[in-house]
Formats: sequence, structure tokens, C-alpha cells
Amino acid sequence: MAKVTFLTDVCKGCGLCVGACPKGIIALDEEKLNAKGHHPATCTNMDECVGCASCAIMCPDCVITVER
Repeated sequence: MAKVTFLTDVCKGCGLCVGACPKGIIALDEEKLNAKGHHPATCTNMDECVGCASCAIMCPDCVITVER
């Protein structure tokens, strides 16, 4: 099982990772705001993650780490 970690304080909520996820399990957390006032990205179902790292590759700010 893969593990996805987000640096939520740095995430600007651009949503590029959301569109890049082939499983559709990444979303912007509409209930949280980070220190910059953005809704950070989060993984909604870690058990479904295949560890492809498409989200991390798309992230312009390198806030996503994928461990397999």
C-alpha cells in the first residue's frame, strides 16, 4: 500500500493533483484552510492509492510525497 503525504501549510490549492490522480482519490479539503488561506489537497481514500505519483509530478510546489 502506498502512502501519500501533503505539506498542507505550503499547498496553494491549485487542484492540479486532483486532476492528475487516475483513481480520483485526491480532493481539496473544503473544511480546512491552511496558513495562507487556501484549501489544501488531501487523499480521501489512502487504501485505493496505487503509488503512481502522478499527483507529486504535477504539483508545482513539490508539496506531495509518495512512498511505496
